[in-house]
Amino acid sequence: MDAPTLRRVGFVAAAVLSAILIVVLGWAIPPRAAIISTDRLGPESGEVVAQYLDRARKSLEGGDSEGHWALLSFTEGVTADRIPEFGGGLRISEIDYHVTVDRVATPIIAVGVPAGDAVAVASLKSAAAQVESTPTFDDRSTRVKNLVAARLRANCPCVVGIVLYGPLAQLRILAAHPGIRAVEALPADAAAGVFAVSPLLPEQADTASPTPDDGPVPAN
Repeated sequence: MDAPTLRRVGFVAAAVLSAILIVVLGWAIPPRAAIISTDRLGPESGEVVAQYLDRARKSLEGGDSEGHWALLSFTEGVTADRIPEFGGGLRISEIDYHVTVDRVATPIIAVGVPAGDAVAVASLKSAAAQVESTPTFDDRSTRVKNLVAARLRANCPCVVGIVLYGPLAQLRILAAHPGIRAVEALPADAAAGVFAVSPLLPEQADTASPTPDDGPVPAN
């Protein structure tokens, strides 16, 4: 067999071996399945508030005793030190902060927390630090960032949502607590950490629509 023929045979053999190797590796190390979730807590953008409140109430119906991830939204913002009185002893996993400024768009700051009331209360500092570390690209956004961070540092009543985990019976008790506007629960089989969260803001009276952003940014 001449040299060119040997080279061709070698190339074919190498290609066959590579294909076999790919198949074997694909079988031995299967690709990680993508996590796709359409679960969501909170109103859709533009949703009528009355419809969301009704939907949240219905989500608490049922007699099962399993744990459910749920979003608690307030009638008005509260200070971080009051989080334990609204948690009902349930596992809290996220605190949502929002500094309300008339006709100024400000971010919702979500802070994930481990178990324990102390870390939930301390999440205020994490929220302020998160805002301060956010890059800005124009004068208005810089002034908004500084304003939001300063108000958080001053312990403003800016907690607008709490994500927690508990059985429907306890969630219904929380929903009747003064100062709580809505508690919405996901189905019991919803996976932790793969659902979207958008709290109903206290100032959203008719629809869950974005805040206008055409007003002056206060100095403090």
